[in-house]
This record gives sequence, C-alpha cells and structure tokens, in this order.
Amino acid sequence: SYKLRQIQQRFQIFQEGDAVVDLGAAPGGWSQIAKEYVGGKGFVVGIDLQSIAPLEDVYFIQGDITDMSSLDALKTLLGGREVNVILSDMAPNISGNYSIDHARSIFLVEQSLNVVDALLRQGGHFVCKVFMGDMLDEFVERVQDRFYVIRRFSPPASRKSSSEIYIIGKNYKK
Repeated sequence: SYKLRQIQQRFQIFQEGDAVVDLGAAPGGWSQIAKEYVGGKGFVVGIDLQSIAPLEDVYFIQGDITDMSSLDALKTLLGGREVNVILSDMAPNISGNYSIDHARSIFLVEQSLNVVDALLRQGGHFVCKVFMGDMLDEFVERVQDRFYVIRRFSPPASRKSSSEIYIIGKNYKK
C-alpha cells in the first residue's frame, strides 16, 4: 500500500467521490487505500482470483478478469457508474524464468487494458504494475495510444532489486 500512496502523492490519481476498480485486489491493501482517498461518496470494487477479508465500504468480486463473465459481473456491480480510476497490481505466479515471468506480466497488463477500454470514463486514470523486459516498450506504446499523459514510475517503496515498474496513464482519450 506504500507504493500506491507514493503514486498518489506524485500523480494525484484519486479524487474524492471517484469510482475505482482494483484488478488483482488481494490481499486488499490497494482497495483499502483507494477507499481512503475517494471517501464516503466514492465507490471501490476489487476483483481477484483469491478471496480477501471484507473491507468496510469496498465491494469485492472473486473472479478472473480474463473471463468475460467477471467483466460482466463488474459492470453489473458498477450499476452504470463511470469509472474514474483503474488499478492493476496484478502479478503472475513467478516461475523463476525471467522471460516467461515478463511475458505473463505483459499478458496481465494487456488484460487490464481491455478493462480500461470497457469501463474507464474519458479523462480517467490507469495505474498498472509490470515487470521490465523486452516487451515493455511495445506495451507502453499501447497505453500511449489511450492516454494523454504517460509516466513510468518506480516508487521508493519498491525494492531496489525489483524488476517491477508502474505505468501511470492519465486522462483517458476514450
């Protein structure tokens, strides 16, 4: 959750009253932080393959975001609300083979972009974690096609040896 706080401090992703979707929400820290930022009038829904302990005023769907039925469940739960922020802190199960882990990470963030295209309102924001590697630049280009402002960010809370980086997309073009 420190990483999300540092992202918010630097990029002002959340505003009070926002609707937020947290992809890969387990164990729930990012959803909890998002709810703090959006306040009582805000709406936060998390989705993950794993269950999470209930969080006050945070909705949760146990499901697979790569499955269309999970996206449909998200749309139903949102009840027509426009989504202001989509977060993805998803990470693949680590195999130990860096090329495979990077490719799996890219697959997950590509799935996140599908959710962005389906749910994010014009002007909304996107934050995703991805592992650095040879497919990163191509992914960033796809994000640039959708957002007016793109930043790569390694929060101070990330381990220095970590290959993760966060891509911040601000002001969705729709």
